[in-house]
Amino acid sequence: MSPKWGVRCVLGGVLMGLANLVPGISGGTMLLAAGVYPKFIEALADLSSLRFRRSALAVLGLVGAAAVVAILLGAGPVKDAVVEHRWAMYSLFIGLTLGGVPVLWDMARPPSGRFWVGAAAGLIAMAALAWLQVAGSAEGAHREGALMMFVAGVVGASAMILPGVSGGYLLLVLGVYVPVLSAIDALKEALKANALESATEPVLDVVLPVGVGVAVGVLLISNLVKVVLERYEQLTLGVLMGLLVGAVFGLWPFQEGLAPAVGEVFKGEILTVERLAELAPDKYPTAFYAPSFTDVMMALGLVGLGYLITTLVARIGGATPRRR
Repeated sequence: MSPKWGVRCVLGGVLMGLANLVPGISGGTMLLAAGVYPKFIEALADLSSLRFRRSALAVLGLVGAAAVVAILLGAGPVKDAVVEHRWAMYSLFIGLTLGGVPVLWDMARPPSGRFWVGAAAGLIAMAALAWLQVAGSAEGAHREGALMMFVAGVVGASAMILPGVSGGYLLLVLGVYVPVLSAIDALKEALKANALESATEPVLDVVLPVGVGVAVGVLLISNLVKVVLERYEQLTLGVLMGLLVGAVFGLWPFQEGLAPAVGEVFKGEILTVERLAELAPDKYPTAFYAPSFTDVMMALGLVGLGYLITTLVARIGGATPRRR
């Protein structure tokens, strides 16, 4: 593999890692923009078939290492931005999400009736997930547990395979976005302080099950996508389009974290003064609020900015998967 390809793989890995932290941006789209998407999928297919070619291992190694570094360095700042400036970040996420629509549309042209059936199914599925997200926020609970984190890893892996599908957004809908980023940030701080024992809990409870889920998900989804795209291309692309457009349902920007009061039931226990003092802002339940005209205009501006960013990045590679 030439040095040029090595640089492209590292760039694609960095972009994919940052994309997995940000709801709305697809890691697959970032690999496509860097021009390494076809080789990445080919390398995954070789690995899942137990064909260990050096070029394939080099691609996966460079992309994977660059993505891990980007995730470790970016998890803390992204999490803090979401917690402290939720309306602005969610507005940006909406634009970033919609910016992936042209990528999938180019892959599907000309759309058939099956495409629109799949799009409707995907749209309904995302509307249902958004409703579950609102219900979970109303109860004030982030979902936890090793099994949920494993599922989150499997789901998040889809962002590495499917252009236009955001793994960060799916983690947000599942209620594990902030817990996952918090655990990654805790691991980074422990590594910086050379105090790995302090990261034992987040690693065992979150990082490890998520990592196993990502590994399993990448292998399963890469082979599944290959099969369904070969047999049911229009239907599959339609479902992906519905998932992408429907992602906006769960990103209503005008919501904020509200600290629960002493005496309220939170995560199955009555809050005391001591327990409330220990509660971090990223654990607060969220509630909707009525925006002002200025809020709406600023949000629309950020939506437009996000759309422009994803559209421009997606065009850097100069081709859709089908055209390649």
